[in-house]
Amino acid sequence: MTETTSSAPAKEPGTAATLFSVAALLASVAFLLMGHGLQQTVLPIRGGIEGFSSVEVGLLGSCYFAGYVAGCVAGPRIIIRAGHIRTFAALVAVASSASLAHAIVVDPIPWMICRAVTGFCLAGLYLVIESWLNERATNRTRGTIMSAYITVNLTVITIGQMIVPLFNPQSFVQLSIASILVSLAAVPVALTRAEQPAPVTLVRFRPRALFRLSPAGVAGTFMVGVANGSFWALGPVYGQQLGLSVAEIAGFMSLAVIGGAVAQYPLGLLSDRMDRRFVMMGISVATILFGTLLSGVIPLDGTASLVVAFLFGAALMPGYTVAAAHVYDRGTPESFVEISAGLLLLNGVGSVIGPLPASAAMEALGPGALFGAVAIAHVLLLAYLVLRRQQREAVAVEDRTVYNAANAAPVMTIGDPGAVEESPLVVDPTEPVPQEIPETLPVDGPDEVSPPAKAEEAGETGAAGEAGTDTPKPPSASS
Repeated sequence: MTETTSSAPAKEPGTAATLFSVAALLASVAFLLMGHGLQQTVLPIRGGIEGFSSVEVGLLGSCYFAGYVAGCVAGPRIIIRAGHIRTFAALVAVASSASLAHAIVVDPIPWMICRAVTGFCLAGLYLVIESWLNERATNRTRGTIMSAYITVNLTVITIGQMIVPLFNPQSFVQLSIASILVSLAAVPVALTRAEQPAPVTLVRFRPRALFRLSPAGVAGTFMVGVANGSFWALGPVYGQQLGLSVAEIAGFMSLAVIGGAVAQYPLGLLSDRMDRRFVMMGISVATILFGTLLSGVIPLDGTASLVVAFLFGAALMPGYTVAAAHVYDRGTPESFVEISAGLLLLNGVGSVIGPLPASAAMEALGPGALFGAVAIAHVLLLAYLVLRRQQREAVAVEDRTVYNAANAAPVMTIGDPGAVEESPLVVDPTEPVPQEIPETLPVDGPDEVSPPAKAEEAGETGAAGEAGTDTPKPPSASS
């Protein structure tokens, strides 16, 4: 009897099977970000109850984002040295401990330190999980997996916020629950039998080269960080100073997040069909309008304020993805990894800066000044976008990078497998850490070519390591 074999290609799994294959990782994400969302809302409320000033609460937000930026820089090196599983377990333990420390020592300075530690840990945890998701994905399923990841991200943060009104914000319970949720995130990862993912990305942060590539996109990414960081850090303080209940504050913040989640994809698709700078202008105008309404210029009743909060979030939250997509339009796949890391760091730096003037304005002028500060950030961005629109033509529709949530979302790991393959900045974690990182930021289009980065620019601090420690290489032939 002759045995025959079929040469038919293996059938790709369906959507349900694809998501089931990463269910454990998505469960880790859910636990981690539920605990994060709970802390993000309860700490400003608790700080206000304990007599923290608006500036001190703003500093809590800035310290969190400063720690996050530091984690983006150091995370890849830690993973290369310790491995994904050990890194994840260690960072979960530290983040869980930081949550409990808030309840043990109620004082602004220790809280600022704990928030910085939490931000550092979450950056590393994001990197591990997203690397694993990319490892499990195929070219066909990567979009499905990353879209599910982003959806879970936004959904569970909202759930975490809604836990806040279930308990007295002055009790030990809420921060204990946050610690438990963060700790549970380690279980699916620690029990996995899958091999550790590769590759890990080591990227130098070169803001001037990135700015030359796309001034409008880089300015948009940074100013969105300023505005969004202010809102995330001080939104609960705004509600508290207005006299809202804990449940109303949680509902207000959750509706803003839901609005951002709903608007994210439609605005991304709209930006595929027209100059993305026009979409960014529209986002800025809408943010200014709805922020002005929330500032108290026009009195709003309870229902109207919740509706406006939803619309404000729908305008505010998607700004990063549209700005990032505009930068990708100017680059080539070889540069996407560096673009992704650079934009994430720039957005983080903006988020560090934003809460500082916003909290000072609230201290001097009252709670509505938060939205005045957000509006000022978008007025400046709007003016710059109008200027850039006069100085450079839009990228032709046929030459644009199609909106890709897996790339343009503010995540640590780029979701484009072709870009990862082409990038010279991706290394095998089993190999020694390279001492040289190539100078690459190739630009798409002959009229957009910028001069090679100078030697002094190569020393800028970045995700590749300490400033000045990497020897620059000339661009590769493909750039």
